[in-house]
Amino acid sequence: MLKEIQNTAEEKMKKSVEALKTNLAKVRTGRAHTGLLDQVKVDYYGSDVPVSQIANVTLLDARTISVKPYESNMAGAIEKAIRDSDLGLNPSAMGDLIRVPMPMLTEERRKDLIKVVRHETEEARVAVRNIRRDANTELKNLLKDKEISEDDNRRGEDAIQKLTDKYIAEMDKILEAKEKDLMEV
Repeated sequence: MLKEIQNTAEEKMKKSVEALKTNLAKVRTGRAHTGLLDQVKVDYYGSDVPVSQIANVTLLDARTISVKPYESNMAGAIEKAIRDSDLGLNPSAMGDLIRVPMPMLTEERRKDLIKVVRHETEEARVAVRNIRRDANTELKNLLKDKEISEDDNRRGEDAIQKLTDKYIAEMDKILEAKEKDLMEV
């Protein structure tokens, strides 16, 4: 019973860390990476589809993403979708190849991005704390129903607190690495 609650809490905390990594990957640094266009959706015959499903997305160099549509008639729609996205990118089409250069980040923009990154990390920490609260509530209910002893309850709460500390520390490391990455010129 205790092990089950701990395992469930740990799984949820792992998912929170993965969600944080995914969200922080969307915050762009000065370097190009193909995952940057993952959330850009293109209208493909009536349905919104990620760019990566209708085009080959590669890196030309450290600061330029290349997008080559599988169907040449989709180049205009992909270019428009990238331009209209909130990424602040300005693609240019050359035939059916779309080049997406990464603009340099200003000091002010870097500081704004760090605020965004810290906010995302804090939301992830809150999610982990909520998971801890839910697990502790389950333990208290088991104690109230006399299915576990007070010692088991205390041991369970300690184990869940250790998990919480572990995953919050992992999130802090991820945040620190992302901040360092953003401040590199």
